[in-house]
Amino acid sequence: MLPLLIGLLLAVQPVYADGVLRIPYVADIGSFDPDNGFETGAMSAIDNVYQGLVQYQPGSTRIVGLLARSWDISDDGLTYTFHLVHGVKFHDGTPFNAAAVIKSFERRRDHRMILSYFLANVKDMKAPDDSTVVLTLGHPQPSFLDALASPWGPKVISPSALAEHDNGDFAATWLNEHAVGTGPFKLAEFKRGQRYVLERNDAYWGNKPFFQQVQISVVPDISQQILQLQAGAIDAVPINYPFAQLTSLPGTLEITTAPSMIPYDLFVKPNSPLDEAEVRKAVLTAINPALWVRDAFGGFASLSRSVYPNVMLDPVNPIRFPTDFEAAKAAIAKHGEVHLVIGLHSAAPSYARIADLMIAQLALIGVKATAYVLPSGAAYALKDDPSPPDLLLTIAGPDAAHPENQAKVFFTKDAPLNFFGRVLPEADAVVNQAGQLTDVKERNALYERAGQMYFDAGIVIPLVNVNDVVVHAKGLKDLGLRPVYPPGNIDFATVRWGP
Repeated sequence: MLPLLIGLLLAVQPVYADGVLRIPYVADIGSFDPDNGFETGAMSAIDNVYQGLVQYQPGSTRIVGLLARSWDISDDGLTYTFHLVHGVKFHDGTPFNAAAVIKSFERRRDHRMILSYFLANVKDMKAPDDSTVVLTLGHPQPSFLDALASPWGPKVISPSALAEHDNGDFAATWLNEHAVGTGPFKLAEFKRGQRYVLERNDAYWGNKPFFQQVQISVVPDISQQILQLQAGAIDAVPINYPFAQLTSLPGTLEITTAPSMIPYDLFVKPNSPLDEAEVRKAVLTAINPALWVRDAFGGFASLSRSVYPNVMLDPVNPIRFPTDFEAAKAAIAKHGEVHLVIGLHSAAPSYARIADLMIAQLALIGVKATAYVLPSGAAYALKDDPSPPDLLLTIAGPDAAHPENQAKVFFTKDAPLNFFGRVLPEADAVVNQAGQLTDVKERNALYERAGQMYFDAGIVIPLVNVNDVVVHAKGLKDLGLRPVYPPGNIDFATVRWGP
């Protein structure tokens, strides 16, 4: 009888070990080149084909080894010595060694690749032997390991493929749609705008992935993704599932959620009505995110505690919004008519939902506000716009988990995403001081102080941190979500079917 029961159980249990994972992307892949494109939705694919020396551990901002099994840092903070994993081969069979690391890093740093800034402070690279890489910095940079661990950090490409396909462009054209890395998956099919296929690397040096194949389709319409998920045609909706529908999912679906670096912030233009302290205090009272966060995101968001993502820095003294509505109404009545225009960085539903809620709150104190979606790319040119919105609503997510990556990307004088070009030299000086420290508590205290200064000056208003939320077929486990990754980037190497 027992053999019969076992046979019946096996007959009804699906066999997934050689199965296929089916994932939709809302946007097409611009380039698969790990050095020459700032992909967001496709990072899970790129980072499962290519690998770097270190990475962030799933579910945390802790840095762990990848192609480097260990590393040493000199006392002066200038020299990083990486000891490489043995027995690794690229997908084309080329042996992985220190020389391959140097060649890839030099390609990114020296040849005007889009992501060259990750290695801008590296002044010297050496490979004293096949299993050792020594990187020497121009000045101490305590955030350097975070730069290497970033999802956009430097990866290692087969030197044979680089040499074979270098047509004077360092293989940039070929690598747009081809790939040869060391990762757990190989790029098997690249049909731009249609579908992409990853095949399991059965010669992978680490733990083998559960899935034999990952099929990625391009489905821009989220309603179509939802219909396909409910019909069993795909296995997950990685991003943009409407928050209002998350409490009424069918029994065949479930949610995986994790903390993420998805902070929604308001950036304030110079010479806006908020330059006047009394008006700014009134506006802060009205738009206090504690009043609307649950309406916008249910239980999948938390109040921002500082101008840095909550999982990056836990402030001793969190930023506080004023709460006296009567005082706010009186301040606006005294000032006279206030009209605010809010520019939305994206047409994603969450932007419109936040804007609508804030506009309703502002009306309660007598402030008239409107919102509109900015044209694609317009947010990056606001400092040159003759009539920019008063406020920019955007996700101010950094590219690594060190506070320097937040401050020097969004707030300091030369920050590439200092949207309105505003400058606060005294806060920038504190950021520069913090950037030299290795003691985390001491470092974070300075970053917190600088962040409070940017907030008090009316440059940036932090609102909410939204969780990474993936809706998927019941039984999909170990999605490997990482806070630093853009939302919805499932780790194809860890995900599996399970009870």
